[in-house]
This record gives sequence, structure tokens and C-alpha cells, in this order.
Amino acid sequence: MRTAVLLLAYLLSMLLLAAAYGAEAPLPTPSPAVEDAAFASFVHDFKTTATAAGIRPDIYDAATASIARNQHISELNLNQPEFAKPIWDYLDNAVSPQRISDGQIVLIADHEVLDRVAAKYGVPKEILVSIWGNESNYGRSMGGYNMFEALATLAYDGPRTDYARPQLIAALKMMQQQNFAASAMTSSWAGAFGQTQFVPTTFLREAVDGDGDSKIDLWTDVADALASTANVLSNAGWKDGKPWGYEVKLPPGFSFEDADLDAPKTVAAWKARGVTTVTGGELAASDEAASIYLPAGARGPAFLIFPNFKVVLKYNNAASYALAVCLLADQLKGAPAVAAAWPRDLAPLSRGERMALQDSLAKLGFDIGKMDGLIGSKSRAAVRAWQKAHGLPADGFATEDLLTGIAMEAKTKLAGN
Repeated sequence: MRTAVLLLAYLLSMLLLAAAYGAEAPLPTPSPAVEDAAFASFVHDFKTTATAAGIRPDIYDAATASIARNQHISELNLNQPEFAKPIWDYLDNAVSPQRISDGQIVLIADHEVLDRVAAKYGVPKEILVSIWGNESNYGRSMGGYNMFEALATLAYDGPRTDYARPQLIAALKMMQQQNFAASAMTSSWAGAFGQTQFVPTTFLREAVDGDGDSKIDLWTDVADALASTANVLSNAGWKDGKPWGYEVKLPPGFSFEDADLDAPKTVAAWKARGVTTVTGGELAASDEAASIYLPAGARGPAFLIFPNFKVVLKYNNAASYALAVCLLADQLKGAPAVAAAWPRDLAPLSRGERMALQDSLAKLGFDIGKMDGLIGSKSRAAVRAWQKAHGLPADGFATEDLLTGIAMEAKTKLAGN
């Protein structure tokens, strides 16, 4: 109630300003003081929700006693690196020579727990180590934010409130059930925590005791973290002994609109269409379903993707992340790096440009889903349809030139109306 009153008072004052300066004048953004007061009211009011979910009042008070709205977290919320960086820059860091070298050391140093966990859950130890490396640099970067401050900031306002509010409740349940001290519950800005960066709801659902000490501590206990990660992947459907995918070469004249993670065909069908191994050899005959994935569009590398890749996506739903995990796992085993060149001359679209692209596509009548500045499956399908209609390789990859063309067409259409 207090949050609503504060915001209502603010909106009324903004309406008075708009009336004074004319209907076309943009409304000012809330001041930090107004935002902080509204955040404090949100935290006060959310206690009712938490206690209704079974959280003891003393637990809630202890968890939220010292938190404040974190503006830096609000800014990071709009620029996740998996979505904001070009894929080649992201992979340069995620699959760096140092990351590979450190992971190979970990494979030796922690071989006993890795072998035990891999055997129990049927998930390769290289995949587990790769997730560990990508999530926290093998425990070196687990995040130093106050988990309750991070999640409350995200839960208060912004594009991830639907994610953050259940996570905040789950974090409180973790504290209550596991007797964690609030000060010890550090996390990333997004509320992920521990060696392999679980979120609280996943912890409650799938974390396991990996060393039999009757405690589950993902911050300091490597066995718990690796076993819990393996349990998540196993429950998500990881197929033991099956590949995640591999790099391939596409033939001249390939129909790029069929290159989509959600458009699988049998390996035999891809073989019949001229897809080969990256060295030009024939694909192994198989009726197994696989998709062609073009992380950088028609000019970049191509990968044949199997169901295990989508299992990694269930751990973190960003294709660039899943590719990083799988490539690092391969290179931990000594596999070569990606052979095809990345189109490093292409400038990535900023969030504002991605929003402009979605806006222009929507004005042209395409279904882009949520207007969020993230090029998801619906936005890619819209881009692909526009490319195909204009005789371009329909790879669904958004570039500055593409944005210019689509924006000009949208502007012309509006002018004609």
C-alpha cells in the first residue's frame, strides 16, 4: 500500500508538470530519493507475501535489515553479456587459453569427485568442469553482492520482476531451511550463487549433498556444487554417450531459413542436402534429429546441434552460453578450436538498436514477441522472413545494415499511411 501511495503521489506531480509545460513535454524520470523511498516501501510490503509463503518474520527481518536499492544492478539487468556481446568476443573470454589450461588442472586435481559424480549422473566430467569455469572461473568469481539486496532490487522494478520475486522467496526459504547466515549468502547481481551459480529455486528443487556430510553448501563444497550441477543436467535429459554437436560446413546455395535450433531434421537429411564435416568429410549416416545453428549468421561458423545442447540451455537459456560450455568441454579433452572464421568486422547492435529493430519489424506487421531488446526466437523468425522477402540469405542474424534497411521500410510504410 505504501508503495502505491508513493508512486501515485509521484505520478500526480508529473501530470501537473506535464500540464504546466504542455502535453508534448516528456515526463521527468523519478528522482533517486523517490525511487529509494518506493523501494523501501516495496521491501516493507513484500514481507506479507513472504510470510504467506511460509517465511518466518524474524528470517525476513534479518535478511532485509541492511539492504538498499542497488542502481548498478538495475543497469546490469539491461545488458547481460550473453545477449549484449558479439558471440566471438564472448567466446574469446569463455574459451580462452587460460580457461582451458585451468580446467585441465582442475580435471586432474579433482578427478576423484569428478569421476564419482560423472559415473553416478551420466554427465561427462568435462561438461561439469566447463560449467564450473564459465559460471565462476572455477570458484574464483562467485559474486560478492548481497543476495537479498540483488533480488529485491530486481523484484522491485524492471524487466525481471517475474523472475526475481519467486527467487527472493526461495532465497529466504534457503536461509530458513539451511540455517545460512544472511551475510554469507553472496551472489551475482542476478541472484545466482556458488561455484556453479545456482538460482535459489533450482537449489530448493535440485541441489544435492555430494559428499555425504548431510549439508548442501554450494559456496564452499565443490562436491556439492558438482553433484548438484550434474543432477540438474541429468534431470533435464542429458543423454550419456551422445554428443552435444560439432562444427560442420554448409554447401553453396544452402537454404539458411532452415538453420534454426527449433527446426531439427535427421542427420541423414542434412547429409542429403550437402552438409559435411568441417573438414569436408561425409556426415555419419544417422536418423538422429539435429539442428543447424549459425551463432554469427551466414558468414560465421555452422554447427550441427543435438538434444544435449538444449539440455545445457536449460541450465542457462542463452545459446552463446551453451555453445561456450560445449566448446570448452571439447577443448578440455584436446579437441581443436572452431575452424571457420568469425565475422569480426560486424559491429554488434546496442540494446537501443535492438529495440529499434524490434519496433520497425512490429510496424511492418511481424510478430516479434516481447519488445525487450533481446533478439529471441520470434524476432529472429521476423528477421528471417524479412530477409527472405528481400532476396537475402535468411539467417535471422541482425546487423546494422539490416537495421537500416528494415527501419527505412517501416518509415516509408508509415509515411504512406
